[in-house]
Amino acid sequence: ALWVGLALMTVGTFLGAVWANESWGRYWGWDPKETWALITMVVYAVVTHLHLVKRWNSLWLFNLASVIAFASVLMTFFGVNYFLSGMHSYGQNDNVHGIFTYLYIALGVVIVLAVLSYRRWKTKV
Repeated sequence: ALWVGLALMTVGTFLGAVWANESWGRYWGWDPKETWALITMVVYAVVTHLHLVKRWNSLWLFNLASVIAFASVLMTFFGVNYFLSGMHSYGQNDNVHGIFTYLYIALGVVIVLAVLSYRRWKTKV
């Protein structure tokens, strides 16, 4: 699934650059959406190549990196629109301060689950 996601994100980013050239006369402008699309592609490329480094070739690390990669996708699709300003920020809202509480809670839950799963994984290995 990660390889398919990486391929589709790469094709989508390149086709978006072609569309941007037709619309605005430039392929890349370092808009927040374009930048986060590139970040997501790089994160997915790192995750898909993680197994090539012997020290990092563990199922636990791969699963944690996959969750982080999916979080970068969510940031690209939703976070840029609501939190950052740019040409792709169609739904930017000034009243988004309350959402940060939920983001911090979600981050905390992921960190707690990562620590607990790592401890359990270490006892089995």
